[in-house]
Amino acid sequence: MQRRMLTKEEEAATGGEETEVRREDQEKINKFSTLHQKETNLEDELKLKQKEKEDLEEISNELELVDEEEKVMYKIGDCFVALPQPEVLDLLSTSTEDIDKEVTAIEERLSTIRDEMQDLKVALYARFGRSINLET
Repeated sequence: MQRRMLTKEEEAATGGEETEVRREDQEKINKFSTLHQKETNLEDELKLKQKEKEDLEEISNELELVDEEEKVMYKIGDCFVALPQPEVLDLLSTSTEDIDKEVTAIEERLSTIRDEMQDLKVALYARFGRSINLET
């Protein structure tokens, strides 16, 4: 799908007159608002996942310094279990891979939402020009 940005002249040309808000326009505005809220929530979730990944990587690096024969406390659910250091490193590696997959999925959803928002912006600015503000 080809997207086109409005030029300043096109935007100004539609901005000088009062434009009636049709039902379909209001639905587009509402959809844009909903998408914007989803985008904000996904961005917050993405930041949390990235922080969680950084923390896991930091813990893995610290555990590399621990003797392989030593037991390490690892949280599973609500309890801690003493496990050998190599097993904990494997569990941390698996958790990091899972978070990577989650981050990729979130980024894909964000990309889809942003594409949809851009399409709505183009349509709404083409109709209303400067009389509508969709900047986020």
